[in-house]
Amino acid sequence: MSQHTPGAQRTAGGHRSGGGGVAGGGTFFAAVLLSLAGLLGILQGITAIANDDVYARVGDYVFEFDLTAWGWIHLVLGVLVVLTGAGLFKGANWARAGGITLAGLSAVANFLWLPYQPWWALTLLAIDVFIIWALCASWSHTTD
Repeated sequence: MSQHTPGAQRTAGGHRSGGGGVAGGGTFFAAVLLSLAGLLGILQGITAIANDDVYARVGDYVFEFDLTAWGWIHLVLGVLVVLTGAGLFKGANWARAGGITLAGLSAVANFLWLPYQPWWALTLLAIDVFIIWALCASWSHTTD
């Protein structure tokens, strides 16, 4: 029989976690990756805004935007992702759903970014998918 610690919650795997902060290892790792992906998105956006010559487009692509527009998209999305990662570190409930949503939007943006930086976009796309998986897998559906 397991002991119940006051303020502890049962996670999806049946383990107990403390009342405050990040609930488990998967959520903590997702918060780290979310913060890192947001920071990289910010840097990617600043680079595209500052100098259009840094990124060269590979072939013709259906989704053509000006690089400055892409820079602003990545910059704003990156800032929101970093703030959501900070919310996950603090254990905010809104940050889990927000992290899943923003990682999904980031995945779409990185898919559309493929003609400019194919390997970089695929790497960030994989990170976004892992963030979504980690946040969904560690979500506790029990209420105490």
